[in-house]
Amino acid sequence: MTDNAIEISGLRKTYAATARAPAHEALKGIDLTIPRGAIFGLLGPNGAGKSTLINILAGLVVKSAGSVKIWGFDQDKNPRQSRAAIGIMPQEPNLDPFFTPAGSLDVQAGLYGVPKAQRRTAEILDLIGLTDKADAYARSLSGGMRRRLLLGKALVHSPQILVLDEPTAGVDIALRNMLWDNVRALNQQGMTIILTTHYLQEAQEMCDEIAIINHGAVVTRDSTANLLGRLDSKTLVITPTQAAALPALPDGITGQAHDDGRLSFTYSAGITQADAILSLVRDAGITIKDVQSREADLEDVFLSLTS
Repeated sequence: MTDNAIEISGLRKTYAATARAPAHEALKGIDLTIPRGAIFGLLGPNGAGKSTLINILAGLVVKSAGSVKIWGFDQDKNPRQSRAAIGIMPQEPNLDPFFTPAGSLDVQAGLYGVPKAQRRTAEILDLIGLTDKADAYARSLSGGMRRRLLLGKALVHSPQILVLDEPTAGVDIALRNMLWDNVRALNQQGMTIILTTHYLQEAQEMCDEIAIINHGAVVTRDSTANLLGRLDSKTLVITPTQAAALPALPDGITGQAHDDGRLSFTYSAGITQADAILSLVRDAGITIKDVQSREADLEDVFLSLTS
């Protein structure tokens, strides 16, 4: 048994040509390891190959080449064990409208072969905040409640790995906060979390490590702190006491005048100091009312690697 929850080597997936589309290589030799106990971000633009990768992990899509090990079990040699080690919270709801939440969890547990005596239906309903809706039909649940039920279904067989595919897309702030509180608690209990999201601030706050996929290949994989450290750009936003034009700027500093009168200056922190920009502004006869500084965030890194 290794220290990795997931080991992917040379993973390829090519979709055959159809009458409407040519053959498409969705994954182009992915090599990726995800350590046990991590909250790991899997990011990429639409069409990058994230969903194909997750569906292969879930056993819903057959790979074209390569190997996948989940919790030490080779997906080809031990398909049942590898599938039992992972729970998937899908992006799209797939609930039977005529089942209650309690019934949905019970049926899902049965599909994984969990004996009735070992099923945790009541415990999971409490975790996802649906105890009072246990016997309501799924069709009567709100969109947020259905998202919570999807999380519950992913947990019925006590997987070691939980994959969250765009878990907070279209949900309100209260549900988002509740979901992340649950995810942090599960992670503290030892569960490995894999997260895909388009909310990059969310990934920045939650993830220990991040891999960015683009055009079917991993373009980078590093700790969140190291990824943020790759860009040393900073932006200084100055509010003048009265309307002013941008002063002349040397190479390495870019400026922008905003409609509300603010002036922003982007520069490399390793080359230029903020005091030098303030001096340029003062020398241009601009009186400063307020100053704000912004460092590069994960969105800047993402755009620099995928644009």
